[in-house]
Amino acid sequence: MPGPELHPALAELAPLLGRWEGAGRGWFPTIDDFDYTEVTTFGHAGKPFLALTQATRSPEGAPLHAESGYLRAVGDGRLELVMAHPFGAAELAEGHAVRHGDHLRIELATTAVVLTATAKEVTEVRRELVVDGDELRYRVAMAAVGRPLQDHLEATLHRSR
Repeated sequence: MPGPELHPALAELAPLLGRWEGAGRGWFPTIDDFDYTEVTTFGHAGKPFLALTQATRSPEGAPLHAESGYLRAVGDGRLELVMAHPFGAAELAEGHAVRHGDHLRIELATTAVVLTATAKEVTEVRRELVVDGDELRYRVAMAAVGRPLQDHLEATLHRSR
């Protein structure tokens, strides 16, 4: 049985749909540089938002990080992101998408980060995603633990289904 039709507001984001797998690397002044593998999935339920889940592992297979949330299309290429992190942070971001055929570029910047009492301090996150056919590349910059905004992650994923 086929799933629901894609909401018309998400037509611009259609290249994101599916399961993506690949590898990336991360760095930040307060931690050792690291490599990781990743699985990210973008799905929909016929409403004007995409649900997304992301999980990373060390090259040896140990779990590293996971996040899950929603990417909402709000008109004129504008987007809103709600993302939950297991270390006690919720990230709210806004940005935009530009699509040319199978090429999609998304830029998002936090408008708020909400932290639990024991969460590591994160004050700002910026995300840039580029989908080009069956390849998804992204970069993430972060301001955290008293350090200014700086590059933190980059990865290249490929559509696996």
